[in-house]
Amino acid sequence: MRTTDELFLLLTTDDGRLEGMSQRGFGLTASLLADLVEAGRLHLSDDRDPKAHLVDSSPTGDPVLDHGVLRLVQKRPGTRLSSLVADRELNPEPLVVVRLQGGGVIGHEPKRMLGLVPDRYPTLDPGPEAHVRSRLAAVLAGAQAPSRGDATILSVLQGLGVAHRVLKAEAAGRSSRELKKRVEEVVASTPAGDAVGRAVSALNTAMITAVVIPVVVAGGSS
Repeated sequence: MRTTDELFLLLTTDDGRLEGMSQRGFGLTASLLADLVEAGRLHLSDDRDPKAHLVDSSPTGDPVLDHGVLRLVQKRPGTRLSSLVADRELNPEPLVVVRLQGGGVIGHEPKRMLGLVPDRYPTLDPGPEAHVRSRLAAVLAGAQAPSRGDATILSVLQGLGVAHRVLKAEAAGRSSRELKKRVEEVVASTPAGDAVGRAVSALNTAMITAVVIPVVVAGGSS
């Protein structure tokens, strides 16, 4: 299961409500970009806010990754990671939903009351999310080395500001500040010279730029 799928499950309650609705797209896009780096399709520079270059535009056979590739073909080479995270057209959520529904993991309750009650995606098979949570709990406890996917998910959740709420049980009593420090330790443990490791390390900066700064600017102009 791709990190995009795992992240969607973590951001969806068992009854199908979505956590962080206004910012969820940024997180899913960030995890898609990390998946593309891991697949060898996207190269990031060493800058603090890396420049992204698509290195292979051929089909991957994965509809979510292919969606990302097709969108990146349209982008200017060297676009900053923070700009890509904020690109709504890169958000893979509809394709992730289709894949999880097709696998019998989630259902779909269409929005109603003229959209006042949004779409819901109730859990049908709790196994996949339970596996992800068990793995992340072990990583946070130091009982298991983090995979690059684990580091990506933790970095994205922290960047969205929902890590403590989403992973309250897995945090094992840690405060929000303590969990933030532990996530930083996990992300820092990814190999510095590894392409995905560098991407994960850059995600928090990109998420802050994409998510927080527009909110601050909007607040200042009101």
